[in-house]
Amino acid sequence: MQLVGSKASQRLDEIGEGSVTLLPVEPEDMWHANNLIGPEDVVKAHAIRKVTTETKTGSTMSERVHTDLTIRVTSTFFDPGSSQLHVSGTVIVENNFVSLGQYHTLDLELNRPFTLWKKYGWDSVARETLSDALKQDKEGAVAAVVMQEGTANICLITEYRTILKQRVESTIPKKRSSSSEQDSGMKHFFEKVLSTLLRSIDFSRPRPLLLASPGFVAADFKKYIADEGARRTDKAMTAMAKEATVVHSSSGHLHSLNEILKSTEVTATMKNMKFSKETRFMDDFFDKLRKDDGRAWYGTAPVEKAVQEGAVGRGGGTLLINNSLFRSQDIRTRKRFVAMVDKVREDGGEARILSSDHESGQRLDALGGIAAILTYPILDLDEDEDEDEAAAAHAETEEGTVI
Repeated sequence: MQLVGSKASQRLDEIGEGSVTLLPVEPEDMWHANNLIGPEDVVKAHAIRKVTTETKTGSTMSERVHTDLTIRVTSTFFDPGSSQLHVSGTVIVENNFVSLGQYHTLDLELNRPFTLWKKYGWDSVARETLSDALKQDKEGAVAAVVMQEGTANICLITEYRTILKQRVESTIPKKRSSSSEQDSGMKHFFEKVLSTLLRSIDFSRPRPLLLASPGFVAADFKKYIADEGARRTDKAMTAMAKEATVVHSSSGHLHSLNEILKSTEVTATMKNMKFSKETRFMDDFFDKLRKDDGRAWYGTAPVEKAVQEGAVGRGGGTLLINNSLFRSQDIRTRKRFVAMVDKVREDGGEARILSSDHESGQRLDALGGIAAILTYPILDLDEDEDEDEAAAAHAETEEGTVI
């Protein structure tokens, strides 16, 4: 993503200032744009509008016209497979082709700028999301093949999300068949996986490659890549095989990525990458949760109380929160989570905003999207919540009693 012009770009009196004009230049940028744009925000972008006009004879004529539209956002839809972002809303600046209040969906495109005004201003989380979007270091995405006999899931693991690029399936003869038939079936399977891998992921620049499977399937596939590189005298393929890391997994299905990212082989080579750090944070949280010593809490109310008491601060305090929580249409809810992030950072703790499109964020989703590691144990954070619920129920009972 590139910043076009100054941060305070064109101003519209009825909207206010504080806009940014951004130019998405690669598919990952659309994911960032989806996280930046929320309900009630204002977006101005290129659009193609179908316009129907009536001729002097009374007949109608339709044509597609190119124009710029400014809409107040009601919803967004992001397709992770194609990295396409559709932004829907009502037109708030009319022109020759649209009237105020008309509904339109903008299809944000690569290499076409769009301008964004944040309805409720650029809070700390929005600024951090923008900063992440503008980072120029986009290298380091990891290719992974999670496989077993006859099945392979080809993925690209970026800093912010895991993308399933292709799923490959092939019939392998059973072990009771002759060994030559099974060998031929596995060779055909490996050939299919390799061609799909090279077609789905760009290896023109060196990138880490993880091969994971139960048994010896991944190791055999690595050998197949090396043999093919030698047979074709393809230096890039030979180097790809040489740098590939083979990891054991319990199955060839996508959910095995969780155990793969925790393996010692992966953490040793990718310890500085964002997603690897977040996986370690989640592992640390679950370790403390199992100990049940009052230092690991999850759920909005207990975590919020711990933050307010200063228990998630300097000395190991960590707030883990999913980015999906900041997309709430209720501004008070969003401000509540932003305030927690700000308080933790002011107290010297670490606030990590995890992607709900990533393995670590999906694990956090199962806990309500928010968790915290405390600097000191507190054993009764959820008691007040239970007491409040009991008091509310008691009040409702009294209110309904006739004396």
